[in-house]
Amino acid sequence: METLEFIIYPDGRVKETVTGIVGSSCEEVTAAIEEQLGIVVNQQQTAEYYAQEQVQSTTVASQRNYSDW
Repeated sequence: METLEFIIYPDGRVKETVTGIVGSSCEEVTAAIEEQLGIVVNQQQTAEYYAQEQVQSTTVASQRNYSDW
């Protein structure tokens, strides 16, 4: 589940936390919001940012043996 959490401090600072998005695609999701909020002072990537999306594939090899008779 993708989640964006915003904490707005009394002095106007906004802390944004993104969870549930693997890789750097979170930057695409938050770009428009950050543009509206103003200047980004600090960014800290989480472990999910550096994780790679897991793609599972299955390869089946079959071999047929025919008798010479």
